[in-house]
Amino acid sequence: MRVTCKCGNKGLIRDSKPQSPDFVTLYCQCLDVLCGHTWVAHLTFSHTLSPSAQTFDRLLFDRLREMPRAKQRELFEQLGAQAVA
Repeated sequence: MRVTCKCGNKGLIRDSKPQSPDFVTLYCQCLDVLCGHTWVAHLTFSHTLSPSAQTFDRLLFDRLREMPRAKQRELFEQLGAQAVA
């Protein structure tokens, strides 16, 4: 990904910090030593143009695997309670 400084020169992404799976904070710096501008930019997911070729089940299991065990248990308990009701 390319970033451009307000002076028109190329910039470099020095660091990035994910805030969520759909939002990242980018810390940038101008590559022109005479400028030296540093700035923060945000990269965010906007919308889908074509859905994933992965199946819904695969996406769901991947997401579950990323969750902490306690959250997994809590989710399954909630699902179990709804199934009984």
